[in-house]
Amino acid sequence: MEYVSLGKTGLKVSRLCLGMMTYGSPNWREWVLPETDGRRFVTEALDQGINFFDTADMYSRGASEEILGRALRDRTTRDQVVVATKVYFPMGEGPNDGGLSRKHLFDAIDGSLRRLGMDHVDLYQIHRFDPLTPLEETLDALNDIVRSGKVRYLGASSMYAWQFARALYTADRHGWARFVTMQNHYNLVYREEEREMLPLCRAEGVGVIPWSPLARGFLAGTRKSESEEWGTSTRAKSDDFARTLYFTPSDFQIVERVKALAERRGVTPAQLALAWLVRQPTVVAPIVGVSKPGQLEQLVASLDIALDEDECRFLEEEYTPHGVLGH
Repeated sequence: MEYVSLGKTGLKVSRLCLGMMTYGSPNWREWVLPETDGRRFVTEALDQGINFFDTADMYSRGASEEILGRALRDRTTRDQVVVATKVYFPMGEGPNDGGLSRKHLFDAIDGSLRRLGMDHVDLYQIHRFDPLTPLEETLDALNDIVRSGKVRYLGASSMYAWQFARALYTADRHGWARFVTMQNHYNLVYREEEREMLPLCRAEGVGVIPWSPLARGFLAGTRKSESEEWGTSTRAKSDDFARTLYFTPSDFQIVERVKALAERRGVTPAQLALAWLVRQPTVVAPIVGVSKPGQLEQLVASLDIALDEDECRFLEEEYTPHGVLGH
């Protein structure tokens, strides 16, 4: 496993990050796997050299954080792993149970630490931009949380580039801790981030840790055309969010090219799509989710696939612009 710096920081993370949204309670999402599966995949990730794990308080209403914390305590020591979680989405029915207010941020970090069974989080990310809270309030509170020792680094997730730029220069102006990562929506069938967000991250030294690097399984090549069945897995049949993101005609054309090149190279479509993403400028560690034995080993093997410029052009040239998706 290769380890790289997380943006401009001195923190070293594995080239892949294991996403924990898949594990928790099927009562939250039909396709979510129980703790026994989550613990098994965390163990496999550690055995593969992965030291970077991403979760969020809202995944299975906190159960994902609990599973990750227990699995890591049983298999390794706290100082050997990099743990990331996120805050923003509601965790209850109260008016202050979500968002990025000072009150909610202070309550949320304590809740995440309690569920994880840890005294600090390595990377604390705002899950979305909060238009209802003054940005200065959010950044001041996050800075206080960093100074308290409960968080080592700050990150952000899907938003417009102008919003992220404003957050960066506001933090700089006040001398507050700034965001060091951007967890954005980026893969072969959704490349709108290349227009503004990725150049901004490159200029500011922000590390990119994309979510949905395989387009929620779409780039694995198992989905059928829009007029046919969506797929055979529980997630393919029940993941309504994915249907709002992908499945345009050009998306399917790209997948066909991924499958064709993968066959020529003797690898899987998922490996090829991930190999393309890893080589993109500013991308540090795509966040991968796994639900079946052997998937993680295959994805780790994709790090050894070297694509040349002609192959990348073959994969990219069918892309057509999309509306902004995933915010």
